[in-house]
Amino acid sequence: MKIVTVVGARPQFIKSAPVSKVLQIGGHEEFLIHTGQHYDYNMSKIFFEEMGIVAPDINLEVGSGDHGRQTGHMIIRIEEVLKSEKPDWVLVYGDTNSTLAGALAAVKLHIPVAHVEAGLRSFNKRMPEEINRVMTDRISNLLFCPSQQAVDNLLSEGIGRIDKPLSAIVETFDKPAKVVMVGDVMYDSFLFWQKHAGKHVDVQGVSLPSSFILATIHRPENTDDRNKLSLLIKTLGEVGKKFNPVVIPIHPRTQKRLDEYAIKVPERIMLLPPVSYQQMIGLLDRCQLVITDSGGLQKEAYFSKKCCITLRDQTEWIETVDSGVNLIAGTEPDLIISGVGRFISDNNIRSFPPLYGHGDASIKVVKALLEF
Repeated sequence: MKIVTVVGARPQFIKSAPVSKVLQIGGHEEFLIHTGQHYDYNMSKIFFEEMGIVAPDINLEVGSGDHGRQTGHMIIRIEEVLKSEKPDWVLVYGDTNSTLAGALAAVKLHIPVAHVEAGLRSFNKRMPEEINRVMTDRISNLLFCPSQQAVDNLLSEGIGRIDKPLSAIVETFDKPAKVVMVGDVMYDSFLFWQKHAGKHVDVQGVSLPSSFILATIHRPENTDDRNKLSLLIKTLGEVGKKFNPVVIPIHPRTQKRLDEYAIKVPERIMLLPPVSYQQMIGLLDRCQLVITDSGGLQKEAYFSKKCCITLRDQTEWIETVDSGVNLIAGTEPDLIISGVGRFISDNNIRSFPPLYGHGDASIKVVKALLEF
């Protein structure tokens, strides 16, 4: 079996790593396309070596830009690769422009598409990621869901079916898509790296507080608005004063905006330089709880059995909210501060059921590709 995998950002490499390992063990051929959609400060050669990730076979170096121009450029370049490589499957991850571009390029060439992290919905079509998710799910042949909520979302939209055992399905390109609940491939990676990270976190010699709250802010709607960013930093400062220090691994864009807007960082906030994935897992292991606008970190907080305050108005990880361990707070100071207090006071009595499988999602993905 020959797979072309399309990724465009660091989280997608982390998601694809366990699947790539299973493909290698099974003797399958994988051609890895990095669209170059995001330049990432942690995507050095060391990143690939530490994570055990196969380096891309090609980097399209598309770079940033308007959505239409960026996606169109990627489709053109990916199509060229697919014509040359002639894969059995194109495998795409998540919800970036690279995800949609890879799926569109493949479906136009009548190459089957498999979407990992299918079925996620924030139900906010103003988010580019939501459009990418919905469109990719509509044109994919295999839909790999990380949770039962994702399966339910797809079936409620009339996308795909799960009415027969996978081994009994004999599909052709023009038949309905197959929905498969595999669990979360990110959980596979997380479990592996949790063993390696340990409780000691070395972040360029920085001495961390014995007890702290971990926070990240990076989304444009929070960082590119002076008033919102100023309010969030002030609120996190209040959280630090009322509870424990707030540790923020700072995203370069966020640091740039703090400087540009001349926003003073309160004393009870500790800014760290950008951290690696392994360092982030170590921080998650040690922190009390998480405050973030990141979709990925919401889920990793759940993996770490830590409660989360989400600095957005919606989330694609609805099941974490339904479980009572993720609070959607937006940028409301009172809601953020009260939520932190509530989570800290009763964190020990909250449960984290295995919503995202048991760490074998990558094996199920490859098995499904073979049996489809």
